[in-house]
Amino acid sequence: MTGPSYARGSTRRPLLDETIGQNLRRTVERCGDRTALVDVELGTRASYAELWESSGRVAGGLLARGIGHGDRVGVWAANRHEWVVLQYAAARIGAVLVALNPTYERAELGQALRHSGTRLLFHAARYRGTDCAELVADVATTCPELQGAVTFERDWAEFVAAEPTGVAAAEQRVDPGDPVAIQFTSGTTGRPKGATLTHHNLLNNGHLVGAQAGFTEQDRICVPVPLFHCFGMVLGTLGAGSHGAALVLPGGPFDARLTLASIVAERCTAVYGVPTMFRALLEHPDLAGSDVGSLRGGLIGGAPCPPELLASIRDRLHVPRLSTVCGMTETSPISTQTLPDDPPDVRDHTVGRPTPHIEVTIVDPATGRVVPVGTPGEQCTRGYSVMRGYWADDGATAEAIDPAGWMRTGDLAVMDERGVVTVVGRIKDVIIRGGENIHPGEIEEVLRGHPQVSDAQVIGVPHDYYGEQVMAWVRPNPGAEPAVPELVEFCTGRISRSKIPALWRLTDSFPTTASGKIQKFRMRRIAIDELGSPEPLATVPAHTGHGDLPAVTIPTEPRP
Repeated sequence: MTGPSYARGSTRRPLLDETIGQNLRRTVERCGDRTALVDVELGTRASYAELWESSGRVAGGLLARGIGHGDRVGVWAANRHEWVVLQYAAARIGAVLVALNPTYERAELGQALRHSGTRLLFHAARYRGTDCAELVADVATTCPELQGAVTFERDWAEFVAAEPTGVAAAEQRVDPGDPVAIQFTSGTTGRPKGATLTHHNLLNNGHLVGAQAGFTEQDRICVPVPLFHCFGMVLGTLGAGSHGAALVLPGGPFDARLTLASIVAERCTAVYGVPTMFRALLEHPDLAGSDVGSLRGGLIGGAPCPPELLASIRDRLHVPRLSTVCGMTETSPISTQTLPDDPPDVRDHTVGRPTPHIEVTIVDPATGRVVPVGTPGEQCTRGYSVMRGYWADDGATAEAIDPAGWMRTGDLAVMDERGVVTVVGRIKDVIIRGGENIHPGEIEEVLRGHPQVSDAQVIGVPHDYYGEQVMAWVRPNPGAEPAVPELVEFCTGRISRSKIPALWRLTDSFPTTASGKIQKFRMRRIAIDELGSPEPLATVPAHTGHGDLPAVTIPTEPRP
């Protein structure tokens, strides 16, 4: 008899019952002289003892500015060492860090600051040509709770020089269950919401995922993923800090050349990234002359990763102990993880098993009932990692978390009898063509197997007869120019004719969030804007904003 789709992670390693500040203190006691933080681009480094001292001084500076327990402190900047120091400083006194995407424009920044009630904002002077100080001054007029702004390049010295007066007393009032961060969801499906996350949520997730990856104080972890995202501030900062490893920041926005140079110069033993970042590292000409032999492990997540890419990362980038992680901001973020010693069918084709102390089940999205193993449904997660809720949005919280504590992830997944989970797509990404449910992931996997294809993303676009039609965005390998008829022929016999895309775009990039996640809702908007009333033989013009190559569409079957 087929069992239910339910599994729970190991409970052998206990959960940490402490605050982020208490955990940092313990790390300092055993690893005080070891390197804690390296900012390669800005040329700074600090030991754990120095990180403790600087975060204490910045915490004192926050208290002097009237920031206390529960107050929100915003940070709007790309990766830099001050970001990490501020993260620890705010946590030590019970403040709530509001992590803001550095690509936010005026309206997005203002909305996030107002919604979170941010009182003090730290920011860079400039970001990719934007005068951040000028933009903040403009936005501040619409944010009544914002009492001040601190520019890293101009004002940071004031905080680093502050005395840690009152910090010890403030630390005594902080509880592991207190909120420590508001993380805005990455916006892959629409307007971001603010997930409210606690010390208990984030510290344990970083610690347990790092433990399963095998990290110790001997590791030096290269983290090019953004700190404003959970991947960076949890698996990066706290994953390193709770194990006494060194956190190496190559620079601000992701740069493949600088990341490779940082791995070599700092003799990094592990590297993080989303698939687009790892592809950029593998395709960069500097890789051939880079000694990356110090690498042994790493984490990849944020988007589906084909087996061919995983193999290239292990072999060409010298990351034999690579671990795939999967989750969402609302679950701190990781719920499932592959282990380096998993068999190939698990390691290369799934997102692994539930992480320690986490429950995962697969349910029928319409009824909420648990489905049998091997049956697709919505993945739901329960455990220590589930957020407290969306900040100031009880309605959205109630929709996301049921009364029993299960978080609806929106992922369409399948669990096998071993408790191994395979994500086959997003519930909202399922294409309904002529009444048939088509899962984009199946088509994407086929297209990625073409020798001239680097990556592929499949979406559904409105159609006047079928309801939705299948469209593929294809990113060729460098120098390759696959013809659309050739791609169609490649799909023929591998997937049914109704699943073969009728609309095609050859492109050199996809719309993404700042953390590298594909934004399919933007792809749909672009396609709809260009197609108007799409017909099976419509031509899709190039969209110069994304550097697209000429694209065409062809019919895959006659219209009835």
